[in-house]
Amino acid sequence: MSTTITIARLQSGQKLVMIFHRCRDYRDANKERHLELRYVYNIHIYGGGGGGGWQNLREEGVAVVTSKISNIQKGNKRLAIWKRPVIIKGLGVVSRIELAFFLMFIALLVWSFATYLHIGFANITPQSAAKSGEKVWEMKLETAALRLGLIGNICLCFLFFPVTRGSSVLQLFGLTSEASVKYHIWLGHIVMTLFTAHGLCYIIYWAVTHNLSEILKWEKTGISNVAGELALLAGLVLWATTYPRIRRKMFELFFYTHHLYILFIFFFVLHVGIGYACIMLPGFYLFMIDRYLRFLQSRQHVRLVSARILSCETVELNFSKCRGLSYTPTSIMFMNVPSISKLQWHPFTISSNSNLEPEKLSVIIKGEGSWSKKLYHMLSSPSSVDRLDVSIEGPYGPTSTDFLRHDLLVMVSGGSGITPFISIIRELIYASETLKSKTPEILLISAFKNSQDLTILDLILPISGAPSQISTLSLQIEAYVTREKQPTAQQNNNIQTLWFKPNPSDAAITPILGRNSWIWLGVIISSSFIIYLIFIGILTRYYIFPIDHNTNEIYSSSSKSVLNILFICICIIITATTAFLWNKSKNAKESKQIQNMEGATPTASPNSWIYNADRELESLPQQAFLQTVNVHYSERPDLKRILFERKESSVGVLACGPKKMRHEVANICSSGLAANLHFESISFSW
Repeated sequence: MSTTITIARLQSGQKLVMIFHRCRDYRDANKERHLELRYVYNIHIYGGGGGGGWQNLREEGVAVVTSKISNIQKGNKRLAIWKRPVIIKGLGVVSRIELAFFLMFIALLVWSFATYLHIGFANITPQSAAKSGEKVWEMKLETAALRLGLIGNICLCFLFFPVTRGSSVLQLFGLTSEASVKYHIWLGHIVMTLFTAHGLCYIIYWAVTHNLSEILKWEKTGISNVAGELALLAGLVLWATTYPRIRRKMFELFFYTHHLYILFIFFFVLHVGIGYACIMLPGFYLFMIDRYLRFLQSRQHVRLVSARILSCETVELNFSKCRGLSYTPTSIMFMNVPSISKLQWHPFTISSNSNLEPEKLSVIIKGEGSWSKKLYHMLSSPSSVDRLDVSIEGPYGPTSTDFLRHDLLVMVSGGSGITPFISIIRELIYASETLKSKTPEILLISAFKNSQDLTILDLILPISGAPSQISTLSLQIEAYVTREKQPTAQQNNNIQTLWFKPNPSDAAITPILGRNSWIWLGVIISSSFIIYLIFIGILTRYYIFPIDHNTNEIYSSSSKSVLNILFICICIIITATTAFLWNKSKNAKESKQIQNMEGATPTASPNSWIYNADRELESLPQQAFLQTVNVHYSERPDLKRILFERKESSVGVLACGPKKMRHEVANICSSGLAANLHFESISFSW
């Protein structure tokens, strides 16, 4: 299909016309309208008269337009090359852009360390060593130990930025909290490697110079060795539990020991002093604000409306949410169930869509770990609970998604990895049904161990869904059952729906800082820091200065550091609590309206969405949906053949599931054998 666009009218009967093919009008996640002109084949000019002026204008216009289009196409190709995935042992699946920045960061550290050593070693001579009663190599060892600590501080500056989930810094760079976790892991390994080498070098230095008593020194002013050793000890215990095998098999141990970061940072500040610790203050300051806001949000139990229980040890939890809370597909939230564990928080991908389901938020949980299995058995047992206390943090997700830019979306999942793709499918349902936008074709390739797991596919449709919604999408599902040769006879595939009794103290899920959260976050950051500067200025002028007189030799460095930490915490608590309570009072009215609308029971309020959803769910004819599903038994998907056979001009490829499967998909897309394959770098793994 072609679209003719009149660029300008010159005289009667004369006009400049450009013809674009595959012109598409759509709206993005922010409901902004876009006109996408993707492929330009011909540029034609039609004109009546034949003057020289008109001839020159015609040629110049064509040249400029063609040049711009060509440059855009070349730029897009270069960017696509840099976005291709690369599999690096120890780093996992990364884009070439990420790998380039990682190598540049390592080069920065190496250059800084080499420069430090060059400057430091230049001042070490046999004469200076003899004057201090040491050997040249001993002085160089001390210099190298000090410089390793300085390089570690550079990495520490960036360590907390990736795990500040609600920070606008990540959004500024187009990053999400879940995708940034890998940067935190990389930086954490580098920090602990450098600090461990820093500590070991000093211990060796003290041993060879017969000064092991330095290990137990806590100077009143200056560097405190004991504080540094305690910080290193806390970091080593934390570091030892972060390796993948320990994290996967003993998640509780990893989770609890990770809180040692509090001791690590506290003793680090006491070790180097508050003045030098300010080098890492920006990242840690933002992290403290984000962590405290998450703490405030987690104190409130949320309204759990219902649960859909599947026979394959899978449960879908449906929460009440306010209409003002919006999130994008593939968003995640952290959940805590005190009756299972008061301290454990687990991340789950949100399967609902905030536009399609404005008053409901859903997550799908597969019983794979000890925590999720306890939850499933608790809800599926004959004496199941009629109420469940749940606290949440989030949701967190990308600021926007651009799935509509592709002609075809190929989503490859394994087991519970299908969950993020459900949210994408529901977003496309909304774009197709409500916005009337043209949506890409969808090919969902899902691998399951048993045929019983196929019931997860029934959750693709929202509770209030209908076959007509699926029929508007070009959706094809290829399901592979790897461990069975044929369907299991007499299997129970019914979905059991469990309704929970409402509690007046439970609230609908609301945005923690309201709809304009970024404004409130800016207010908290700026106001808390200004108050901190005022407090610390008063403290220094009227308490520390009369004692120390700016000599830094009388007043204890540790006491000064503790007071600074205390005032930072107090200022953050005051400002963040004020902003939280202000928005909580505004959200309370909307939450009360939602609770009144739901009623005491699902049958007591026939006009509520809960009641209608249940009725529609029971009467939903599955034949229209089942027509989109092809089930293959006792085989695995041939991903290379499937992807290379796609001839669409732009194919977005997403993968979620086992590590081996994700790496296989990334290898296929990065091979360069099919230029139309675009691997979407969305991380679903923590």
